[in-house]
Amino acid sequence: MPRPFPRTRLRSTAAVCTTMSALAATSLISAPSVAEPFSPEPCALQRTDVHHSEGLDTWNAAYPRPARALDAVMVFLSFPDSQPLTAPAELAADHFPATGDFFRRASYGAFTLRAHPLRDWIRMPSPSTSYAIRRDWGPEHRAAYLRDALAAADRHVDFSRYDVVYFVADPDAPGVDSDATKVVNLDTPMRADGTDIRRVVTVFENHPPDRLVLAHETGHVFDLPDLYHRPVDGEGDWDTHVGDWDLMGSQFGLAPDLFGWHKWKLGWLQPRQVVCVRGGEPARLTMEPLGAGPGVVVTGAAGAPAFGLGRGTKLAVVRTGAGSALAFEVRTPVGSDASACRAGVLVYRVRSGAQSGGGPIEVIDAHPGTEACWADSVYPPLADAPVGLGESFTVPGDGVRVEVEDRTESGAWTVQITPG
Repeated sequence: MPRPFPRTRLRSTAAVCTTMSALAATSLISAPSVAEPFSPEPCALQRTDVHHSEGLDTWNAAYPRPARALDAVMVFLSFPDSQPLTAPAELAADHFPATGDFFRRASYGAFTLRAHPLRDWIRMPSPSTSYAIRRDWGPEHRAAYLRDALAAADRHVDFSRYDVVYFVADPDAPGVDSDATKVVNLDTPMRADGTDIRRVVTVFENHPPDRLVLAHETGHVFDLPDLYHRPVDGEGDWDTHVGDWDLMGSQFGLAPDLFGWHKWKLGWLQPRQVVCVRGGEPARLTMEPLGAGPGVVVTGAAGAPAFGLGRGTKLAVVRTGAGSALAFEVRTPVGSDASACRAGVLVYRVRSGAQSGGGPIEVIDAHPGTEACWADSVYPPLADAPVGLGESFTVPGDGVRVEVEDRTESGAWTVQITPG
């Protein structure tokens, strides 16, 4: 999870595995992949073995799929070397209902994340400083933290009741590093109350926390990858791949709704809402803004408010190779994208063989010579990336052309896509 803001920027508990190997910036290697049939669409890239693959022909059953209501427990951990200054209820309010609201909007009401925060602090057996908590956490200290946290919490929590586990540390403890918040996936699951715990969200946020940070980390619980670029030396821009345009790139983004590709992957777009453009012939589509859904107001062609969008075409896809595709979606200042810098058709490339943190999605800039929203954007060169109304753009290297022709009275956009 990128931390710096760019521009300035006990019933019976089995022992937690003591050997864990790092994979990508936010998590460890996951449990063996199990495929569940998902989308038969010809433009649905095949899921590969890389961590958090963007392939979506099958669902990785090692992850909970957010196609129904899921329950999350929030366990608040204190330490013997610090007296908490904040009540658990205050820390819970830092993240909920905001996290649940984000997923409700992104899923068009199809998914509900129900939080169950404990009322009291649970004391860890060792001082906070003993766990050496930091962003790139050593496996031995991390395993000790998880083992102690589960053992302490198991007397108070029936883990078999929950789909998601948040371990929230006292933010004022001296050994807690707010840069260390992440999802830990386990190659050998922990076990409590007769259930396997394959991943835990370890929360070390300040009070108040970073914006939408828990929604970002929860995205990993649902098999979504990191979309940011982590500089090797820790210096430079983190947001060169997708800029403001997806929560998994930056929780600080002006338009942090999830990409249509991710909504397709998670099961929130119906087959009729995804168009696979093939055959070399132009396809003229009427596309709804990605953020438009039940109760969301959008602006029609005459500037009047329009309601009721949410069932039409949200995503168009052109297959460009065995493991790659171009995706097209309309992004406007509605829903989670209310602060979007520019409106138009956003174009991005998807690669199913690129792992989390390795650029599995890259936004293609339709205005490479300009930048926008310098004061607020996480990466101004991509803030004006969408193809605007009345504009056309040919994707370099692929020859795929997109023309944004019009907006309808209902607030939908008329878009023509011509494969190369």
